[in-house]
Amino acid sequence: MAMAFEPAAGLELVDALMSERSLQQCHLLPSVRGDLLQKLNRHTEGQVEFERAASMTRNPVRLSCCRHVRETAPPQLSRRIDANRNLLYAE
Repeated sequence: MAMAFEPAAGLELVDALMSERSLQQCHLLPSVRGDLLQKLNRHTEGQVEFERAASMTRNPVRLSCCRHVRETAPPQLSRRIDANRNLLYAE
């Protein structure tokens, strides 16, 4: 959908799927959501979703990728990611 139309259309679909109870523990949805948010230049939100995806899997490659992104992010982006992650996990 996102490739055929635009990332916003794909994001709308993924957001609808996020409320599906049977998919709430699936790490792939936050990964896709993070990618779409990045494509929409919503980088901070995208990073939060990538971190959520990494926290939902035991895959060492995903965890390593998340750590690398965090380590290479500019300081101001890292602070925003931390603030958003704290809000996300406070729920």
